[in-house]
Amino acid sequence: MNSMNRTIFIISADSVVAHQCIDELAAIGGRYRTPLLSSVEQARTAFLRTPPVAVFLDESSLDALGDGESLESIVSMLTEMAPVVVAASPARQADLAFLIRAGAVDFVARMSHFIPIAAGMLKRRVRIAERVAGMIQFPHDELTSDFGEILRHEVNNPLTGILGNTELLLARRDRLPPGAVERLQTIAELAVRLRETVRRLSNAWDEHHEHAKTM
Repeated sequence: MNSMNRTIFIISADSVVAHQCIDELAAIGGRYRTPLLSSVEQARTAFLRTPPVAVFLDESSLDALGDGESLESIVSMLTEMAPVVVAASPARQADLAFLIRAGAVDFVARMSHFIPIAAGMLKRRVRIAERVAGMIQFPHDELTSDFGEILRHEVNNPLTGILGNTELLLARRDRLPPGAVERLQTIAELAVRLRETVRRLSNAWDEHHEHAKTM
């Protein structure tokens, strides 16, 4: 994977935490691009310019959440583009349970010495993306240049709808029988896992296509 595909978004309103994370990533090896973003809104705009391979989301950037937004909804949106490492108070881990189980999110408690742990998780996510890209072989002639975009649109859009409607139902879990809640959580977890697979395939195709153009 070239340097353009080793971009890790650092989303934090705490400049000390943000620069500690950047320094730790440099110390543990690996030449990463680490744009610093102070809010999720900035990240949403930056996604359009430079899709990252992983995202570090610090709890400090969530102080100004809009009405109807929750940690779960924000992180779910971010995982549409890349796996997310969340650093937050331990009490928030339960809010991300199904995203963590689905493999789209890593969680680190925002306590003493959490930065090295978070950096290690980010490095692992980059390695996984590199491994997937190296394992997938695409034919040169049978797929169009916009295959990655088609895959994201035709598969991710329905999955996002499934996930969104499931989350709406889970928001009313107090009115549902326990068995129904468990099944809805399973649907949500599987939808996120499928979205992760689609994202990895489409990213691998985009990289393959860019490499083919330079040959």
